[in-house]
Amino acid sequence: MKKVIINKKAKHEYEIFDRWETGIVLKGWEVKSIREGRVNFTNSFARIDKKGEVFLYNLDIAPYTSIGRADYDPKRERKLLLHKSEIRRLIGVLAQKGLTLIPLSIYFKKGKAKMEIGLAKGKKLYDKRERLKRRAIEREVRHTLKEKRGFY
Repeated sequence: MKKVIINKKAKHEYEIFDRWETGIVLKGWEVKSIREGRVNFTNSFARIDKKGEVFLYNLDIAPYTSIGRADYDPKRERKLLLHKSEIRRLIGVLAQKGLTLIPLSIYFKKGKAKMEIGLAKGKKLYDKRERLKRRAIEREVRHTLKEKRGFY
């Protein structure tokens, strides 16, 4: 399993409760663009439609460098492939208020493009600030302990 692209902002912006591996329906040049790492996760999310199918919205896959096509939509909706039992479970969980599905990473497994999606809830601004403060304090403590070890 080779991870190609990771949504780095997902852990900062969301609290992630659960993860699923899904297949993703792509066109040939989209696969080549993903291999080049030309993907932007900004504002992308997944939703279950009325037919019980999962679709990914706003995932920006830039056109392949030598595609030569003008009618390509980089933010088109893409179908995600999940088992029916997983979709039924997701429908039940998503009924809770404030939960959403976000893409966490795209990778290749046995030559097939896979996507890891996560069940997430948006963090509040004060939660983000608190986490940054805690990390800064921990970093400072480690730094002072390291300095003290050098004096003995």
